[in-house]
Amino acid sequence: MQHKTTYFYAIGLSYKKADAEIRGHFSLNDAAKANLLRQAQNNGIESLVIISTCNRTELYGFAEHPYQLIHLLCENTKGTVEEFQEVAYVYKGKEAISQMFKVGSGLDSQILGDFEIISQLKSAARQSKKEGLLNSFTERLINAVIQASKRIKNETELSSGATSVSFAAVQYIMANVENVSDKNILLFGTGKIGRNTCENLVKHTKNSHITLINRTKTKAEEVAGKFNLVVKDYDNLEAEINASDIVIVATGAQNPTVYKSLISTKNPLLLLDLSIPKNIKEDVSELENVTLVHMDDLAKITDDTLEKRKTFIPKAEDIITEVMTEFNAWLDTLKFVPTIQAIKLKLSDLKKSEINTQRKKIADFNEDQAEAISNSIIQKITNHFAHHLRADKNTSDESIELIKKIFQLEETTQNV
Repeated sequence: MQHKTTYFYAIGLSYKKADAEIRGHFSLNDAAKANLLRQAQNNGIESLVIISTCNRTELYGFAEHPYQLIHLLCENTKGTVEEFQEVAYVYKGKEAISQMFKVGSGLDSQILGDFEIISQLKSAARQSKKEGLLNSFTERLINAVIQASKRIKNETELSSGATSVSFAAVQYIMANVENVSDKNILLFGTGKIGRNTCENLVKHTKNSHITLINRTKTKAEEVAGKFNLVVKDYDNLEAEINASDIVIVATGAQNPTVYKSLISTKNPLLLLDLSIPKNIKEDVSELENVTLVHMDDLAKITDDTLEKRKTFIPKAEDIITEVMTEFNAWLDTLKFVPTIQAIKLKLSDLKKSEINTQRKKIADFNEDQAEAISNSIIQKITNHFAHHLRADKNTSDESIELIKKIFQLEETTQNV
């Protein structure tokens, strides 16, 4: 049976070329992710990992052609192929591997050193594994990226200071709002970013007037319980917005949840939108008392620690190179694993037929001894081949072809 040849690809878009609106078109909520994975399985894709954060949407997977992955992404989002092509990137093989290392280590984040991405990568891998869409290659790659990320966190100061959108939001509030501990703050949305923002608010503002609202009230209560905060019903959203000085919106809604007609207060109101797609409609800026700040604006605000953090980039890159080199060395040995297994199989077949022949010929034939001796010889022969292929990096492809010819072995077809 002739298999189709597949390659490892990374396809996606990020804040570098796609603004918040375009990223919103390609963002995937949990239902869309689950649907995309199901479709991938039906289309015969054997491994696929999805990352969709406020900074980026990316798919890492095996396909015959990257268009298969692009098509899956566009089918499950508002984005079109034309729009994707304008802002996207497609990496193949070793470049795709390198991309995952850069992303997972926080070197490619909107805020340098953002370590929230690694937990998003871990949960993406868990989801893929649950659906049977995480092959041994991708699992090993993700574990290598996690290892690099841990080392960067422990061995450098890349993650000192503001390393996430949630921290940058709190930093912005503290720099721009006087007497912040006396202000009424509303946090709408208690997902990952909402929770982190909440934690940073409590820690840095010493404010006890923080109210939480979430569509699912129990989720807000879980977060509030940790920090002893007030929770209000979703129905109270409008009243709470107008009773607040600062409103932080971090929901996963697909359409804006806060807009001009909701706002009746005449007091100064700071609105921070930490959502992708955007959840605060631009028309609120028409009100004189309202200041609207989006996460893309926050990322441009460089804090004092950023310059310091930049000095750790070379050290972080060295760690990545080291871990990636180990991974690629493992990958190179994979190239000939199927060939070695095929030789073993071939020799085992020869052994079986020879033992059958000798059993008929020899009266007191000791099958156990013959089995033990021939297995030992087969192991020694395959070890010789494995050693040769490992040591012979430059011509291993030619060697594999020659071995296949001599032993008349089957083709293997997964490429990285």
